[in-house]
Amino acid sequence: MIPGCSICSWIIAAAVGTIEALALPRAISSSSPTVDLGYATYQGYYNSTYDINIWKSVRYAAPPVGNLRWQAPQPPVPDNGQVTPAVDQPPLCPQSGAFGLPEAYGFNSGPGDEDCLYLNVYAAPNASNLPVLVWIHGGGYSVFGAVYDPSAWLNANDNGFIVVEMQYRLGAFGYLSSPDIKENGQLNAGILDQRFALEWVQQHISQFGGDPTRVTLGGESSGAGAVMHHSMAYGGQESNLFNNIIAASPYLPSLYTYNDPIPIARYDAFVELAGCGQGSSQLSKYSNTFECLVAADSALLQNASGTVSTTLGYFGTFAFLPVIDGDYIQELPSAQTLRGQVVGKRALVGNNANEGVPLINPTVDSREKFDDFISKTLPLFTTQDITSLGDVYEIDSLPSGNGLLYDTLGFTGPTALYQSGMATGIQQAVFNLAAETTFHCPAQWLAETFSIDSRQAWKYQYSVTPSYHGADVTAYFSVGATLPNADFSHAIQKIAGNFIIYDNPVISVSDATAGHSNATVPIGADGSIEWPGFTIENPVQMNLNTTGGSVSQVSVPPYLKYYVRSGPGIVNEFNLTNLFTWEGGRGQRCDFWRTVAERVPQ
Repeated sequence: MIPGCSICSWIIAAAVGTIEALALPRAISSSSPTVDLGYATYQGYYNSTYDINIWKSVRYAAPPVGNLRWQAPQPPVPDNGQVTPAVDQPPLCPQSGAFGLPEAYGFNSGPGDEDCLYLNVYAAPNASNLPVLVWIHGGGYSVFGAVYDPSAWLNANDNGFIVVEMQYRLGAFGYLSSPDIKENGQLNAGILDQRFALEWVQQHISQFGGDPTRVTLGGESSGAGAVMHHSMAYGGQESNLFNNIIAASPYLPSLYTYNDPIPIARYDAFVELAGCGQGSSQLSKYSNTFECLVAADSALLQNASGTVSTTLGYFGTFAFLPVIDGDYIQELPSAQTLRGQVVGKRALVGNNANEGVPLINPTVDSREKFDDFISKTLPLFTTQDITSLGDVYEIDSLPSGNGLLYDTLGFTGPTALYQSGMATGIQQAVFNLAAETTFHCPAQWLAETFSIDSRQAWKYQYSVTPSYHGADVTAYFSVGATLPNADFSHAIQKIAGNFIIYDNPVISVSDATAGHSNATVPIGADGSIEWPGFTIENPVQMNLNTTGGSVSQVSVPPYLKYYVRSGPGIVNEFNLTNLFTWEGGRGQRCDFWRTVAERVPQ
């Protein structure tokens, strides 16, 4: 189980049903699937329920310990020909939680193993030249791991592609930033771990039956944010590591340069807690701070990473994040995407309706608290910026809200500016503002940049109640999940599967409706749903929702309550919308965030 996560099913996509701890028993036999990767031979297992071969804990890089801490990943050391069982989940990387979030929400610090650079592979028996999905897990670049079971997703697509899930260094181990790290080590080590895994796929996926020329790079939350960074790597230079991207709720928090005051302050706090601060007896044994950190005990470093992340910052933030390093990440995404400097041919980009929950402080419910929230979370904003923000979000004229929670329709009636299934009034304004700058607008920017220069993009919104951040993951990784309902999960699994296999997310009407005559979907002329690609001239978005069934309220102490739809009678309700006019002009608000991006920064 995820360390310290008491009800992770609420916020990390029902991991209780998808992590390997609950998978069917495995047995190794002489007929178990075996692959020789040159440096190691791995023997996996066959899952008869899903007709899939599975390999767990396949090492793709050397352990990043000792002199490899805060260095670029290195190839694994050959194991002299022994056969290694590949049946158990890899150890989680050290977990560094978020500031201020209640333990019940699952984003908690916890022990891990620095030797965690492994990946899991899922492939049909006798697979040959199949397209490949490489999945990067979310968790604020700080928590979680490769714990999701894609078996049902594969089955929905006739096992027509292969899935690779990677782990990568988290928290301070992956994203400690300062001039010291720049001079002596490697900035953004966690991002480079991910790239190394992509390079591993190019070298080895054919051994599992995959086609390295047809790779889709996908992820959710920080995983999708990482997908964004990889699509812009080295200034958007051409790369042969992937063709397509899936970015589900791309997470773009403030992106500082490595030597900015905020990452340096977090570095200094980490150094002190690690016992390597100026004047410490430990530091006196080494020639510099970096050497002291490299030699420090793992448990001490893990505690320092977790403590800094959970004590510095503001509600729902993580201390150690990617930075502009002048090399792999060269500038703010808001600027680079505007110029179309990305790699990849096609993008499937989405966000959830209520992305502001649970990472945003829910106690901001008055104008005074709102002003304080803005000053703390956007300290670089000028007076004019704050005035413009108030105008764009209509703060002075918002209805106060009557406390009745219900989801907006998006194109008519109340908008997300002040109304949702999570909150009303100023409280909802804060949820929406944070959701747009951190998730919705990065998604729009990606869709825009992939709609030019012979590329293609499709944009969607996941609106199934409660549609908080992360709620969509159970639709993809649905083994053991009860929400959303099976018909909706099948549809979204087919959408993503068609994109991976056929380079297009359009699915048949029968897959979209599951045969229900009262389901609502846009119907094209060829028996498929109508879903044009996104363009600036036609900024179309597919809104993915359900209706029917029974609606009940769920409470998650201490702050949140929301509605879920369950039971018989649920049908899909898909419709095409205009992204720019959606929710009272979200496209225009994203344009505002671009104009002030240098002072966010993002």
